[in-house]
This record gives sequence, structure tokens and C-alpha cells, in this order.
Amino acid sequence: MPTTRDYSKLSADLVDALHLQQPPVALCFSDAVPAGLEAPAEPVAAGCKFWEDATVASFTTSANDHELCAIGVYTHRLQSTQAQQTDLMDALKVFGDLGYVRQEDLPLIPVLAAEAKYITYSPLAQTPLPPDVVLMFANASQTLILSEATQQVENQNAPAMGRPACAVVPQVMNTGRAALSLGCCGARAYLNTLTDGVALFAIPGDKLEAYTERVTALADANQTLTRFHELRRHDVDLGNRPTIQESLTALAAT
Repeated sequence: MPTTRDYSKLSADLVDALHLQQPPVALCFSDAVPAGLEAPAEPVAAGCKFWEDATVASFTTSANDHELCAIGVYTHRLQSTQAQQTDLMDALKVFGDLGYVRQEDLPLIPVLAAEAKYITYSPLAQTPLPPDVVLMFANASQTLILSEATQQVENQNAPAMGRPACAVVPQVMNTGRAALSLGCCGARAYLNTLTDGVALFAIPGDKLEAYTERVTALADANQTLTRFHELRRHDVDLGNRPTIQESLTALAAT
């Protein structure tokens, strides 16, 4: 299992290769609180806000810290209170009335298969435990490389998920495969980082090293090929009809 120093390097490699604006975030599920960590200082309106907070700090949450987020408690299979059950039912009724989440949609929303008492959130570089899920805030260009890495690491394409954004965590943990979340209107309201041009890409923690190696290679390849296509476009715009070999020659000369 990678050491803390290894996680720091893996995080730096991902940030450098993808030019991430926010560092990758590690999510760790456990039955005990890691030494030295405390609960978040302030309550949050939704559990997804912890992802944003974890780009700069490490902390451990229990079900109590998610008390205002009935949907997150549901998807993460946290121990719920009667008040949260009431909130969940009230929310589902509103969703149903709006046609947002119909009754037949509920079985399609991932829910964590196993129950854990605590969830630790932290920058990947500082994770105190081996991460179960590594989450990245990614734009379209970064997601392109991550999706190409998924094809090579997992021999499949990552599913693109909609509401709720928090369902991407159980999706990855239950399947052991990466997933893209386009977020949801709630997450986009609660997270400053989740702007219109940003989505969420989550990978299983036990494939982190394989993903980092592929992302680094693919980022370099994309940079080279982008330059190749730019030169070729310019040549064609000038009225030329270059062969691939001629474009490669032009690339080598730059």
C-alpha cells in the first residue's frame, strides 16, 4: 500500500499532468476515527460541500455531520435519524411532484453497499488512510484525459451520471470502477468550485497508481497531438493538402 509520501507524489503528478485547479480529494470510509483528526468545525447544508472543504483541510465526519443532507445520508448509507427520514420523504415527494426523481428512478440511484461509521475527507496528498475514492474537479479537457485513462486501465468507458452528485461515491465503491458525475443542481448551488464548466471525476483508490501512470502518459500524448493537429489545420487553411508524414515533419521542426 502506498505511503503518505507516495500519495503526495501521486497527487502532485495528477495536478501537474491535468493542470487541476483544485487538488484531488481522498475519501476514506472506516469504523474508527484516524488519529489526530476531528469533525468539521462548521455544519454544512449538504455533504457534497465536504469535497470542496477537503481540498484544503483534513477531517472526519460521522452521520451527525451530515444531518442537514438527507439525500447524502441515503446514498452513503449513514445511520439516519427520524428527522432525516422525514426530510428524505419530503424531498422525494417534491422531486416526484416535479418529475425530477420518479418512483421508478429510485432503484437506479447508487447507494453504498456497506455501512461505515466515519468518512474521512482530505487532500489526497495528506490522506491518513488508503483512499476508497479519489475525487477530482475536472473541466472538459481534463475529463477527456481521465476518460481515456479509464479505457486503458479498466477496458471500459466511465459512466456519466446525473443527480444526485453524491451518488458517484457509492457508484465507484460498489463497482470498483471510475465514474463521471455531471453534478446536480443541489451540488452546483452548494459548491463554489462546481461551476458550469466543471464536473466530478471519481476513481477507485486501489487503482490510483495505475490511473496516475496512464493520465501522465496520456496528458503528454494529448499535448503533442494537439500541436500536430494545430499545425495541420493551419497548413490546410493555407490551401495545402499535407500528408500525415508531412505534418509529422512539420511537428518535428517545431
